[in-house]
Amino acid sequence: MAFQGEKGAYSEEAIFHFFGENVQTMPCKSIRDVFKNCEARVVDYGVVPVENSIEGSVFETYDMFLSSSVKAVGEIILRIRHCLIALPDVSLSEVETVYSHPQALAQCRGYLQSLGVSVEVTYDTAGSVKMIKERGLRNAAAVASERAAEIYGMKILAKGIEDYGHNYTRFLVISVKEAQYSPSSKTSIIFSTAHKPGALYNALGAFARNGINLTKIESRPTRQRPWEYYFFVDFEGHQEEEHVKKALAELVSYTSFIKILGSYPRASTELS
Repeated sequence: MAFQGEKGAYSEEAIFHFFGENVQTMPCKSIRDVFKNCEARVVDYGVVPVENSIEGSVFETYDMFLSSSVKAVGEIILRIRHCLIALPDVSLSEVETVYSHPQALAQCRGYLQSLGVSVEVTYDTAGSVKMIKERGLRNAAAVASERAAEIYGMKILAKGIEDYGHNYTRFLVISVKEAQYSPSSKTSIIFSTAHKPGALYNALGAFARNGINLTKIESRPTRQRPWEYYFFVDFEGHQEEEHVKKALAELVSYTSFIKILGSYPRASTELS
């Protein structure tokens, strides 16, 4: 199971949440590497973050889906509880700089500003904890999970430092294999439309006419011509269900490009 980050990263926690604790995990430096290892069949599955309830979408994941052959085969929603973590003998008053992934720093922006510390961006939450330990940084702390502190034998200075309590990250499980049919499914697609009035309205109408609920829509630049976009859409239903087949057939007539990323069981995690 591939994930972006070091041991103790939230993506690894999502793997254990979905597959159970008795699986082997493979840390990767980037989300791109997770996709590439799945494509090459180095791993059976990868887990990648796609959006956070506070800070929004993870655009690298969307961009990789556009070019990759892997499929979305599962969904995980994980409650994110951030901790401030330092060397075992360091106190909060000694901390001058806090390191972490940009999403984690943004989710704790208010708390960190109240401390009056400087912040430094790194590629991973757990990787920041590992770095502080390896370098013996006494004036530094990291924003990461409680599990990361346990793995690296570090001290938790504060728990629950995220600015908003309802902080969740949605992950997708990816694989070269399609997911088996589930009656409680979501489907993810990408499409683009002609650059003319009413094009997107007509395209989205295919879902409304067939009674399909959209759960997310996100636009990304095509990078081919200025001000033209791809649209990433998640909706309830499976691509093999008749009303979904009908909607997708209608959608084709309104789009210049369409790609089905996959149908997969909806996450069972209850938001609380």
